[in-house]
Amino acid sequence: MTSDSGVTHNPSRSLRDWQYALRDQLRALSDQPEQETRWLLAAALGLDGAALLRDALMPISAEEEARITVLLTQRLAGVPLAYCLGEWSFYGLDLCVAPAVLIPRPDTETLVTLALEGLAENDAVRVLDLGTGSGAIALAIAQARPLAEVWAVERSPAALQVARANGALLAPQVHWLEGDWYAPLDSALRFNRIVANPPYLADNDSHLPDLRHEPWEALVAGPSGLECLERIIAGAYERLSLQGVLLLEHGPDQGKAVRGLLNNAGFGAVQTCRDLAGRERVSSGIRN
Repeated sequence: MTSDSGVTHNPSRSLRDWQYALRDQLRALSDQPEQETRWLLAAALGLDGAALLRDALMPISAEEEARITVLLTQRLAGVPLAYCLGEWSFYGLDLCVAPAVLIPRPDTETLVTLALEGLAENDAVRVLDLGTGSGAIALAIAQARPLAEVWAVERSPAALQVARANGALLAPQVHWLEGDWYAPLDSALRFNRIVANPPYLADNDSHLPDLRHEPWEALVAGPSGLECLERIIAGAYERLSLQGVLLLEHGPDQGKAVRGLLNNAGFGAVQTCRDLAGRERVSSGIRN
């Protein structure tokens, strides 16, 4: 029997058979083929991890087989696992993701942790996330500090649609705005924290071929890689409250340059913190 997708269905193949088949094929591109197999099958079949074990001998229907094959084909073509699954975990949150947004990465959790330092859970502070993408940073802060007033700005309508969908599920109180950096904000707004994980790759960066499935405009800043960081820093001082903090994620080789930009813009207590891998990752400064 052949399905509409062209998949030849073998009614004798069980869920366990598919687990073995996916694991063997995924070995070619994954360092955790068994885990990826479980994730892909769970997404295709709507099952949790316990069901994958409990129902290992369950026969797979032609429709289910077609869904599995679509996800496997995408993954073998190099599509990132997060896009195949349609969701990814960040700072304890399960976020919807799509090719319109960057996949949230553990490195960025360093930015969230630093942004939360000094903000008590009962503080009614105001936080701005620039270039929010999937909304990961804004939503992580809003979840950890539910009394905070969180604003998130994104220039891509498609990305903002993903962020708003995540917000509706996780933190309806976040204010979502479409526009370029500070442009859509009311001029009277002042913030206790401004955070951003902006594009910071140069347009000839050697990592870009490996990131070909993710949105170029969310990765590449321009010839130097510092263009977006420069614009954010230039506009941040007047948008911060007294003793407000600007925190910026950047590439591991950009710390010195970003510290220089912060110092030149008049920020105090300028410093760079390292991520879990020991690389310079987040630079910050305080408005005095």
